[in-house]
Amino acid sequence: MSYRAVDLIAQKRDGHRHSDEAIRWLIGAYLRDEVPDYQMAAWLMAVCWRGLDDGETRALTLVLAGSGRRLSFRGFGFPVVDKHSTGGVGDKTTLVLAPMLAAAGIGVAKMSGRGLGHTGGTIDKLESIPGVVTSTDPDALVAAVAQRRIAIAAQSPALAPGDGRLYALRDVTATVESIPLIASSVMSKKIATGANAVVLDVKVGAGAFMKDLPAARQLARAMVRLGQSVALPTVAVLTRMDEPLGRAIGNVLEVKEAAETLRGRGPDDLLEVCLALGSEVMVTAGAERSRPTARRLLARTVEDGTAFVHLLDLVASMGGDARCLADTGRLPQAPHVVDVPSPQDGFVAAVDALACGQAAMRLGAGRATKQDTIDPAVGIALRAKVGDHVSRGQPLFTIHAGAGKPSGPYTARPEPVEGRPSTGSGRAEKNPARLRAPIHARRPVPVDSSEHTGAGGADQAPASTTGDRDDQHERPVVEQVLAAFRWSETPVSRPPLVLATIR
Repeated sequence: MSYRAVDLIAQKRDGHRHSDEAIRWLIGAYLRDEVPDYQMAAWLMAVCWRGLDDGETRALTLVLAGSGRRLSFRGFGFPVVDKHSTGGVGDKTTLVLAPMLAAAGIGVAKMSGRGLGHTGGTIDKLESIPGVVTSTDPDALVAAVAQRRIAIAAQSPALAPGDGRLYALRDVTATVESIPLIASSVMSKKIATGANAVVLDVKVGAGAFMKDLPAARQLARAMVRLGQSVALPTVAVLTRMDEPLGRAIGNVLEVKEAAETLRGRGPDDLLEVCLALGSEVMVTAGAERSRPTARRLLARTVEDGTAFVHLLDLVASMGGDARCLADTGRLPQAPHVVDVPSPQDGFVAAVDALACGQAAMRLGAGRATKQDTIDPAVGIALRAKVGDHVSRGQPLFTIHAGAGKPSGPYTARPEPVEGRPSTGSGRAEKNPARLRAPIHARRPVPVDSSEHTGAGGADQAPASTTGDRDDQHERPVVEQVLAAFRWSETPVSRPPLVLATIR
């Protein structure tokens, strides 16, 4: 049967269903340059309005997965799994979870991306370690999994190249936000990677792509159904992203925090998310029968240090200086480190993840466009999170800034705040002056040190007061992060991290 792109555009515009053959023809013709960008863009917009059913989404996913190579881990003698996160602020779970799984006897094969916007990317984090090279060919990735049970590499153009081309068009035609298109994009790459099972970390909340739980459930279910339809066991875990995950935001800072987590000294929320994701994928892959058993096995890899050894081995295999993970002082350091004290007494009721991510991006930790360069050393280290009690004057967070960063309007330093508790309403103070506090420069302090253990352990006085340079360049970011905090006069319970699991 012959097809014309214009007929398929009209068919979808009018809400009709495509056959599998029609979708295969359309995508194939586009990849052969027989269908121009403007017609494919029109079809994508029609999909955004009218959607795709499960059968159409499956057909699209398979043609994208089949547009390049498909890897195989058959005969390895152990299950090989993959993991995907929809993106968040402070999300360094791959650097923690992958070594834990490898230490538990599970192979991990993961193609990762770079960060864009306020969300960070695993490849950027790895490349902040001196010497690390993330590009590799698919055969080398398979060999690495066979040899050391863990491989992480930058996205290869050999795997699902059709998705890369289609996404580039979606990115410039306002057609990214379509659940069938998102699901097919994610799952086509997972199918091409060839893992035996996949765990999806679907972030939900202010700092995530999916802002509300119903939409996140819809996306998770679509991806899980796709996996099931092609015999790829898939599980989705919906995790909260209203506040940053962990305390570190920024590439080097997050590498430090990941290393410390694997040494048993990391933040509880980061470890909890990794245990939840890891136990789910181990059961889904058939490596363990029960989630509690899998969880205990994963926790043991942190307690006995084997997970940390696997992280060292991974970094060394990528050409990196693994000594930087045992001695994080070897990692790049920001030239300007600024402690910001709390402007008031109270319990932290919320920390807006999006505002923190945007502030880190303003420092240079993220990209506004794919062509932007990033500064691996800059970022933000939170010294208090939801539920913590903070006294006025205690360090609330630390800014790690580069020379001349961040850009933005200069705001003169106000007088120190006359602190008093908020009304307990959970809302930000309306008076901007109430959010301002003097900022202090000090020596760079690793995010894993005792000074970063939370409000209770962060009462060390700063070494010195800043001069004009720090006040001028850090003040806009300081005020943005201060405004991200919400306060309560009464104790605040920490909300659950795992919101739902779709199997």
